Amino acid sequence: MSVVVHSARIVVPMTAPPILDGAVAVRGGTILHVGERSWVLDQLAGAGETFTERAWRGAILPGLVNAHTHLQYTGMDSVGRGRYDGFDDWAAAFGPVYEAPHDWAAEAAAGAALSLQAGVTSVADVVTDLSAASALADAGLGGIAYWEVMDWENAAWASHGRAQVLDELTRIPQSPGVGLSPHAPYSLDVEPLLELPDIVRQQGLRLHIHLGESAFEGERVLSVDGSAEHHEDWRFVGVPSFRALRELGFGASATSFVDRLGVLGPDCHVAHGVYMTADDRALLRARGTTVALCPRSNAVIGLEEPPVADYLREGSAIAVGTDSLSSSPSLDPMADITALHLIARRQGYSGHDLHARLLSAATLGGAHAIGLDTGPDRIGHLAVGARADLAVFDVDARTVPDAFAELVEDGAGRAVGTVIRGVVRSVDGTLTPHPDLEAV
Repeated sequence: MSVVVHSARIVVPMTAPPILDGAVAVRGGTILHVGERSWVLDQLAGAGETFTERAWRGAILPGLVNAHTHLQYTGMDSVGRGRYDGFDDWAAAFGPVYEAPHDWAAEAAAGAALSLQAGVTSVADVVTDLSAASALADAGLGGIAYWEVMDWENAAWASHGRAQVLDELTRIPQSPGVGLSPHAPYSLDVEPLLELPDIVRQQGLRLHIHLGESAFEGERVLSVDGSAEHHEDWRFVGVPSFRALRELGFGASATSFVDRLGVLGPDCHVAHGVYMTADDRALLRARGTTVALCPRSNAVIGLEEPPVADYLREGSAIAVGTDSLSSSPSLDPMADITALHLIARRQGYSGHDLHARLLSAATLGGAHAIGLDTGPDRIGHLAVGARADLAVFDVDARTVPDAFAELVEDGAGRAVGTVIRGVVRSVDGTLTPHPDLEAV
């Protein structure tokens, strides 16, 4: 197999310092060398390797990882163009559009194409209709298709829900990856929330759950006159659901609720994390659970801003998601990076590392969220032996600080190249059809 050298003024490995006049040598879909261009070429010449070179303008990064989206809702962009007064208001607009006729497979394919054009190479895709389940595989994208499970009460789950979900899980394509997504603490009773993690872990799969997206999930605190929810130990009251817990007057957060049920862990990542206290965030860190922040979706729905500065200060593991076009203006994670930058500064985060940490969240952080930052098929960073997934951005590459600032503060729409497993899939927004996908 021949070697292709991708070179640019700046190469950003993520697990090593940025490289000026850098290059990434690729063979058979795997990274062979990363370093200064002159060094990479010398290594190849010394080994007697023949190669071709592709010189890109701007900066080469690891392929972006969209750590939370629903590609099948790409055709519901009319909902995402609205502005809402909270989760319930948005849900009222979402419902009728979802119930209308859809070609979910075609709409998911359109979302996959938009992802490729944005420099995205792997996706955590939440799938609600089986016809959309093959979108990642069909597009040649990496990541995991998470089958969404919701609206199960305890009795129905016991009688036939578990068997139904196990059957549905077998119909999700195994490539590139499969997992389960218990929708949210308020849409499932206790029994399915207890069993779904076991189903996943018995099969070595992964979990992904919406958590802290609705104000209903936040911890309730006592009012001055003591009339708000009480905080006695709720763990042994035998409630059938989180909603029942609320109706009984307990103020525990949804995060502590699902933690008690064993949902959280290093094989689980959560989406949104808006309504979380310091104790909730500490639980995520203690369990090794990453949160995928989706700030533009939160803004469309009318939620509060996620506590970005707190996540950063506390050292929480973060990733970046766009959510779907039913609640977001685009499927470009760089736009969410820009939004997170603005929020972090507004919330008082003054660290000089902000640009680097947000870029890491969109690459290595996303890979970590879905369990693909280590192992033989690892992604999210440019290193020898890693999968050759690259994203190229047309930014000012005179200096590393200039490039980082432009990527983070104005990087949306600047992807000029997307490479998956060493195969160029997008150049200046023009896609290479998936049937042509093969190892270089």
